[in-house]
Amino acid sequence: RSSAQSLAKPLLPATMRRPPRLRGASSPWLAWRSLCATASAIPIPAAPPHQTDPLSAHFSNRPAARDPAVVENLTSTLRALFASSPSHPRAFTLLKSAAFDAGLAPGALVDAVLSAAAGPHSGSPVAAVHVSLLSRLLTSLSRAGRASAAADAYAHMVARGVVPDVKSRTDLLVTTARCSSARDALALFAEMRGRGDRVDAWMFDALMRACVKEGMLEDAVRLFDEMPGAEIEPDQRVYALVIAALCKLRDADRGLHLLGEMKEAGFETWDFTYRSVVDVLVKVGRMEEALRVKDEMLSAGKKMDVVLATILMHGYCLRGEVEKALDLFDETLANSILPTNVTYGTLIRGCDQAGMTQKVYVLYRQMRGQGLLPSSHEFGLVIKGLLCDKQWEDAVSLCVEMADSRLPDVFTYNGLIRWLCQQHKLREALNLFGKMKETGVKPSVVTYNSLLMGYCEKGCMDEAVKLYSEMPVEGFVPNVFTYTFLMKGYIKKKAFDKAYALLDEMKQNGVSCNEYTHNVLINGICMSDRIYEVDEMLKNFIGEGFVPTTMTYNSIINGFVKAGMMGSAFAMYQQMREKGIPANIVTYTSFIDGYCRTSCCDLALKMLNNVRRKGLQPDIAAYNALISGFCHEGNMSHALQFLVILLKDGLTPTSAVYTNFITGYKDLKMMKEASKFYESMIKEGIAADTVTYTTLIDGFSKDGNVAFALELYSEMMAKGNIPDDITFTALTHGLCRIGDIDGAKKLLDDMRRLDVCPNALIYNMLINGSLRDGKLQEAFQLHDEMLNRGIVPDDTTSDILAGQKSPEGQLC
Repeated sequence: RSSAQSLAKPLLPATMRRPPRLRGASSPWLAWRSLCATASAIPIPAAPPHQTDPLSAHFSNRPAARDPAVVENLTSTLRALFASSPSHPRAFTLLKSAAFDAGLAPGALVDAVLSAAAGPHSGSPVAAVHVSLLSRLLTSLSRAGRASAAADAYAHMVARGVVPDVKSRTDLLVTTARCSSARDALALFAEMRGRGDRVDAWMFDALMRACVKEGMLEDAVRLFDEMPGAEIEPDQRVYALVIAALCKLRDADRGLHLLGEMKEAGFETWDFTYRSVVDVLVKVGRMEEALRVKDEMLSAGKKMDVVLATILMHGYCLRGEVEKALDLFDETLANSILPTNVTYGTLIRGCDQAGMTQKVYVLYRQMRGQGLLPSSHEFGLVIKGLLCDKQWEDAVSLCVEMADSRLPDVFTYNGLIRWLCQQHKLREALNLFGKMKETGVKPSVVTYNSLLMGYCEKGCMDEAVKLYSEMPVEGFVPNVFTYTFLMKGYIKKKAFDKAYALLDEMKQNGVSCNEYTHNVLINGICMSDRIYEVDEMLKNFIGEGFVPTTMTYNSIINGFVKAGMMGSAFAMYQQMREKGIPANIVTYTSFIDGYCRTSCCDLALKMLNNVRRKGLQPDIAAYNALISGFCHEGNMSHALQFLVILLKDGLTPTSAVYTNFITGYKDLKMMKEASKFYESMIKEGIAADTVTYTTLIDGFSKDGNVAFALELYSEMMAKGNIPDDITFTALTHGLCRIGDIDGAKKLLDDMRRLDVCPNALIYNMLINGSLRDGKLQEAFQLHDEMLNRGIVPDDTTSDILAGQKSPEGQLC
């Protein structure tokens, strides 16, 4: 009795105690010295004669802890404690220290407890108090993250006929899921249920949570469905989990049903649960129901937060109701709800899809003002919007500004570089390419192909070949587009031999030609003075396995038409029909265009009627060819009739249609009528392009209204239209005619800045103007500059310098 009283006293001073979760990390010597000192007051069996070390020495030495004698001493100590009190508080402390400090095997710990509890009656059932002790041991092992030890202990308990309590088995399932996998936890749970062990809602909750975390959503729902069979009512947590799982599975109907069932059961619905249901309804396109659930949530005393607002904005954007999404955004700001990156990203993507490019940029600036950064994809949409609005300088500036933050990725750079190359802004594209490499963004094959396209479009084939040779060094393998761009560049320079050599190199490197490559070569030769070679080229390609398509024959027919060889075009059309390749509206439009070009508009009209009889609907290109033909003939009344017809057919006039009318009236020196078409064009929201502006500038310059021509020049620059050498030729001619040679010379600076190469005619007019003003030295300086820039003087240049004639009559 006195021994039991001494054991009831605190084992360690209060200052030396540690929180329960940290005891496993305490000093083995300190814990066991105190435990053994206390246990020494209890009679225990005599130790073998050679056992002279205290029990603490064995338990503080991990290798020795596996000695059967150590386990026997633990059993004896526990037996003494149980003899004092079956629920002695020191028993668990001793057992836990043996597990965590001494490292005894889980099975040995279970055996020690059961042997100590059985006493001389080994066949007696295990008392509840000892089951509780083993359950606490299982909980400790589980919560310490020792999944393997906990599983071994549990298996040993079951083998000895001990079923730990529900709480400890729940802890075991949780640690199994966390340290192993949810699937292993499910298998363990199935074993428990198979033995008829009691389970509760906490177990289902723990397993469902693990399944949802690992994406095993169907298993989470299956567990919920098994609860009625286990006679367990779902609680608030279980309802929330199964609704979340169903919403992720996009089972909106059942998710909505269980939300109502949860309310009927009297459980409070969490904000997260409401949001999950609203989210799935939005994703499946049931926006009205989503708004109804949102109203129910607010009626239940919940508040609108940024997550719910963002979900609803996303729903509006999916329906194409971006304006409503923006209204909700303004409402959240008015209610002091701060938007997040996700909110802004949702709106940026929605505005991009709706074509609201200016709003995309506004949202980006608003986002940056709040200190937030978009994703790389969303930043790319901002750049794309600026390019669509022809604000390329802002796009480049913004990309460079954010480059150090690594926000622009390779896709953003590629899109911007490609656009710049397509718009002949190669210098800016190359600067951006350098910035890309400087900030550590690795280029791709697409990057190199875009730059190759830029070089080839400008005719800079030496630079293109140099860049091409760098690709293997940088680890990039040229693909079919690489070779095709280079071929296109050589064809543009009429260097067909080099293009064919590149085709051979391409085949040697194992790169197969595609339809695009073949059509580029065919189209290239059709657009040159070697159109006569196209038939043989086509036969060679067919022999290599190429199957010509409608597009192939359209290129050939169009080439013959442009060359004025209508008979050859018709022969190719016959060949096309013999091969069973169907003609389309593009085929017939080429013939209509050809007849109009040869002043045979009556034949073009017959072709148009033939198209209608075949059941084909003439497109805007067909009507434009006819309008162009009549305008070229000066027959504006017939051209206007076809404008009326295309409008009746539901077609919208393009910039090319308006430009044809402007050209027709310009040729008739009716600039007032030309201006009316330009004003109508702007009113209809159709953007004028470089050709339109050049035509107007040329017309007004010839009409003597150079001041208005210069205004149009400034306007086209402000709207992002880059003038070409023809535009500058028209302006130079106008300025020279009014004697403003200095103003004309300033245009050379603009051309340098815009990377536009002057032509011989521009220099001829400037040289002639300088000579006319008596500035002989300036005239020869212009001639030298002309040579330095690689522009070959023509016969007119020599005649001007010799003082024989003026080029004023030679216009573009």
